[in-house]
Amino acid sequence: MSTNALYTDLSGYYDLMCADIDYQAQSISVNRLNKLFGNAGTRHLDLACGTGPHIRRFIDLGYTCHGLDINQPMLDLALQRCPEALFARQDMSNFHFDQPFDLITCFLYSVHYSDGLEGLKACIRSVQNALSRDGVFCFNAVDKTRIDNTRFVGHSTTHDNSTFVFRSGWHYEGSGDRQSLKLSIQKTTGGVTQSWQDEHAMVALSFGDFRELLAPYFEVHVFEHDYERIVPWDGNSGNALFVCVKT
Repeated sequence: MSTNALYTDLSGYYDLMCADIDYQAQSISVNRLNKLFGNAGTRHLDLACGTGPHIRRFIDLGYTCHGLDINQPMLDLALQRCPEALFARQDMSNFHFDQPFDLITCFLYSVHYSDGLEGLKACIRSVQNALSRDGVFCFNAVDKTRIDNTRFVGHSTTHDNSTFVFRSGWHYEGSGDRQSLKLSIQKTTGGVTQSWQDEHAMVALSFGDFRELLAPYFEVHVFEHDYERIVPWDGNSGNALFVCVKT
């Protein structure tokens, strides 16, 4: 099953798949970072916004929000959750809005969905063009050199008399700029189990590569992937939070 077909088919279950994510903590943390490093503006754009859980939190924090995604069923659900926001079906590697934003976010490692290295470069340029002066681009990323192909994370939950089991893990072959996110989903209803297996092609970089791509456009700060504290990246962990200020 293709990536788009999987996500379209399961768009109604997307929130179940992400049920263990603390959207509130993530949004509050990025709001703090924006106040520390940004221009104090509240115009917000969320790239790859999905069903809009982060946007809901940013609206509640006082932001005027826009969301961008390539999947229309996701955007339809996002609009139901966040009727105050504006949504656009656009590719994050090449997007345009008439008004600038003060904060652009890309949560859940979605920056890696850029179509290869050239797609990521185009995404960075689009973000830079869309930000106001001293605006902030904040995203999380994984370092390809620190990926453990044997490690998976997962959780289970119930919904409408069905049990769902979700598992995902990064995979990197050891060279090149391609990695993948392997995803498995099981849905059991009345003793009958349906299974989906999918593999998402994603762009792979080291954190040094990210810095090199971002440096011409931004002042770059890299922090530990910790939404409770603001701690500089220790140089060893494989996940990090990037805060990029438009220069």
